[in-house]
Amino acid sequence: MVTTFFGQHSFGGDAAYVDRLSRALLQAGHEVTVVYNIDAFELTRGNHPLRAFEPPEGLRQYPLRFPLARLNALWTHQTAKLGRHRNTVKNIFEAGDFDVVHFHNVSLMGSLEVLDLAQQSSSAIRLLTAHDHWLTCPLSLLWKYDREVCLAPSCTSCTIAARRPPQWWRSTSARDRALAGLDAMIVSTEHARRAHAERGIKRPMIRLPYFLPDSLCQKAELERSQPKPRDRAYFAAAGRLIKEKGFELAIRAMARFPEANLLIAGTGTYEPQLREAAREHDNVHFLGLLNESELLDLYRNAVALVVPSQFYETFGFVVLEAFATATPVIVNELGPLPEHVSKSGGGLSFKNQEQLEDAMRQLLDDPRLRNKLGAGGLATLQDEWSEAVHLERYRKIVEDCRSVRPGSG
Repeated sequence: MVTTFFGQHSFGGDAAYVDRLSRALLQAGHEVTVVYNIDAFELTRGNHPLRAFEPPEGLRQYPLRFPLARLNALWTHQTAKLGRHRNTVKNIFEAGDFDVVHFHNVSLMGSLEVLDLAQQSSSAIRLLTAHDHWLTCPLSLLWKYDREVCLAPSCTSCTIAARRPPQWWRSTSARDRALAGLDAMIVSTEHARRAHAERGIKRPMIRLPYFLPDSLCQKAELERSQPKPRDRAYFAAAGRLIKEKGFELAIRAMARFPEANLLIAGTGTYEPQLREAAREHDNVHFLGLLNESELLDLYRNAVALVVPSQFYETFGFVVLEAFATATPVIVNELGPLPEHVSKSGGGLSFKNQEQLEDAMRQLLDDPRLRNKLGAGGLATLQDEWSEAVHLERYRKIVEDCRSVRPGSG
């Protein structure tokens, strides 16, 4: 596994997926190595706390560090190359004798050069999962000028507005050449597949949805069997507190629900602005960064999980986590989130502030609807987004790639 952020030194879904997949593969008897970049996390974390993380037994980790971290990160950003980490990563590839090299978020983990280096140094099957939109967007999120979804690229001016230097290598064919050396490119949703194709990714993409590990689902099942009384009804929201997550919409909605609370879990750079927006609402409370068990407890007792993202998520782990507790979700009808609701019948979607508030009112006032939607989410989670289903699909991708390799017979 090659990725930028991992374990303690991580922010969100991409690192969570690498962790969960690594644990599942170890449990199934495989050997797993994770190579990641502590420097990149330290340079971008701000005041984000380290995550609680206990590596599983048998996991090999190679955290990369370099004294001139900022200079090396700038080199990677501007050239799409590894810089001073090149020899270290090359030696790991050559010494590891890997059957599979799986790339994840490589934006500051060698960028395009690390893809080429694996091809030169190893005969392993090479996979890439696009956890965000970095391949087509210099800022990774298709979030334009820090205010809206990007519908028409203006990459140079948008990058400069974000106070980052433009990446001129994006105007070359380097990306397409690097992707051509992969055995498979993976996306987690149909929306992600379409978004990448619309912005110039020509190679085929395989859809492999995320999953929740058995251990978390078992915790959730235990929680469901031990219900706790609620003193006061509440809606939940969870995630990294950044502008594009749209938590202000949920805060604004609480003016209509004096009889309920909104509990927000997470931390991030936009937290001061969200707290300011909530100052007039005494029914909005911030819980900080919660661990896995605390999040399950939050979801389990909620009327619904509100996911008001204003940008294109690439999957949305929080939706599955809510489904594990049989809690319905209310999602913005944008990006891939409606796919989860449509497939499972596990929630409601909205297009504007009024529809969000109407959906919240429906679920607050109608326990039968709430239970019906929650049951739909839980059932689909077990059938579609379980660890066993994911590993079976993952193995098939690897086997299919191996079968078409020259000399495979």
